[in-house]
Amino acid sequence: MIRLLPILIILSTFYGCQQKVPQQEEVIDSKRLGQMLVLGFRGTEIDDNHPIVKDLKELNIGGVVLYDYDYELESFGRNIESQDQLLKLSSDLIANAPISPIIAVHQDGGFQSPLHSLYNDSEELKKGFLQDSASSVSYSRKYAQEFTVLSLNTNFNPRLDLQTPSNQAPNPEIISSDPDVVTQQAGHILDEYDKELLFSVPKYFPGYSSDYHPSDSINDVTGIWTDDFLQPYRALLSSDRDVWGIMTAHSFNANIDSVWPGTLSEKTITGLLRDSLGYDGVILSDDLQKPIITSKYSLENALQQAINAGVDILVLGNNHAYDEQIAKRAIGIIQQLLREGKIEKENVEASLSRIDSLKINVIEGLCSCMNF
Repeated sequence: MIRLLPILIILSTFYGCQQKVPQQEEVIDSKRLGQMLVLGFRGTEIDDNHPIVKDLKELNIGGVVLYDYDYELESFGRNIESQDQLLKLSSDLIANAPISPIIAVHQDGGFQSPLHSLYNDSEELKKGFLQDSASSVSYSRKYAQEFTVLSLNTNFNPRLDLQTPSNQAPNPEIISSDPDVVTQQAGHILDEYDKELLFSVPKYFPGYSSDYHPSDSINDVTGIWTDDFLQPYRALLSSDRDVWGIMTAHSFNANIDSVWPGTLSEKTITGLLRDSLGYDGVILSDDLQKPIITSKYSLENALQQAINAGVDILVLGNNHAYDEQIAKRAIGIIQQLLREGKIEKENVEASLSRIDSLKINVIEGLCSCMNF
């Protein structure tokens, strides 16, 4: 028995140490922080073992963004193959979410709008149809109605950027170089989506140039940006319309901030959009995994700057580089930033409050009527 004592003491010490591993403090419940994330994922169907289902159920992420094209794989069919398939995918996503999720696409009239593959609109896009009121209304009505059929509840659209000088072919999703035309046509687009009570997100504040491509690592609009870029936003925010969300641009604009790109700039998001223009709704980032961000900033730096700038919902498209653990990583980073005092708890709580209001007043009703 005496000989066994040293062994017992060693084992007791070993297991005791194993049990004393401290848990990291959660400044805010991680399942609440999950509501700040909208993620992209791969797959046209899901089951209980799919990573996005685990993100919805276990991490309580706020929603998803669906794509037709996968930039990393350079292939189509990422999430969308057919109308029946997309309806089932959207319905399954809603059914697996504890809180009604955002189910979003960028159906903005551009060549890579994800639903065009289902409806063969490519020829129509070449005609600059968004500058014509009748065509704009017809196009928007068609897709707003299809959103309800396909159980999609959110469109990142209309694009309020102005057409700028470019050596490339005109981008059909950019309406015009005239801010009055952009304002008028954007109003027609929003009218049609509002009729279906959908969540529309005008973009990209305060503006990309016309030749910006999602794979670009830079977009400097300093030399071409003017106050005219703000006119559609001023008109929109002074109207009687409920504007529940606005999406940011990652462009660099020294006219506003000589250090940080738009999404990461407190001068742009809080100073200009919130304070000067008086916007008090939800602010969504453009995809924080685009090369324009990842080529210069780590995920930690991007999340810290975006939150401190005033962004509420952090979009991680998971498209230019795929990471099944991106939601878990992002939530862990936000918790660490809170613990270290690099982001303020009060600011995060304010973002969560705005997101809660959006979910209760807009998304919840859409998911209830779509999940049949």
